[in-house]
Amino acid sequence: MMTRTVDPTHELAAFLRTRREGLDPDDFGLPSRQQARRTPGLRREEVAELAGVSIDYIVRLEQGRGLRPSAHVVEALSGALRLSPAERAYLFDLTQQRPRGTDKPATAAAPSLARLVTDLSPLPAMLLNHRYDILAWNDEMARLLVDFNVLPPAHRNAMWLCLMHPEVRALYVDRERVVREGIAHLRAAWAAHPEDRVLSDLIAEFTARDEEFARLWAERDIKVSGRGHKVLRHPVVGVIAVDFEVLVPLQDPDQRLVIHRAADEESQAALDRLCAP
Repeated sequence: MMTRTVDPTHELAAFLRTRREGLDPDDFGLPSRQQARRTPGLRREEVAELAGVSIDYIVRLEQGRGLRPSAHVVEALSGALRLSPAERAYLFDLTQQRPRGTDKPATAAAPSLARLVTDLSPLPAMLLNHRYDILAWNDEMARLLVDFNVLPPAHRNAMWLCLMHPEVRALYVDRERVVREGIAHLRAAWAAHPEDRVLSDLIAEFTARDEEFARLWAERDIKVSGRGHKVLRHPVVGVIAVDFEVLVPLQDPDQRLVIHRAADEESQAALDRLCAP
């Protein structure tokens, strides 16, 4: 049996350290003193001063010595480290300071959402949970990516397909960017659902089996994208550029409705040929 992918205390220490080391002293009006700086970024004492905590506190956090910062301290650290909104939410999740729901992660689409996915035809659409499990899809999405019906349920996962499925791996023109953005979402989802054993095991599998995933996971990027652009090289109709929107149902905030649209006339013509009866 696989164990937890990352210990939250260790991850908090590593996340704080990498974000501190990624800062530029010049952005804070601090003296460069390049010869005196043995490591990149800000010094621990500088972060401590900016956050209004002791140096020893920062040292113990970065050494993973079991501290659990209060919400006030987490907010102060977020400001001191100039975290993005997604990174700030991630820090609150790691420290268990963000309010959580009590519902278990969805493993099946609600009937109303499944109908909505079907009704969105001819736009390719699918419904995901926070793990990237594909809960529902329409025919257009299956023709664009892969026939989900022939896949084992465990493989109906957007990240698994992108990493492990030979045909899907070959679809994306800018595959590394797609994988990088997917990993940034998974890391945020992992922090928001620390007790989700299935998600932890999934990340452990990806880390063990795919060197690219392991490398990008270690960078600790955090990003939750609501829209974007992808270019696919489809084996049947050629290049298709799509824009996508990600919508979150109010009653199911851990699910994502992903809708694709052709980005240009050529891509629309290709989609029309692909989805023709």
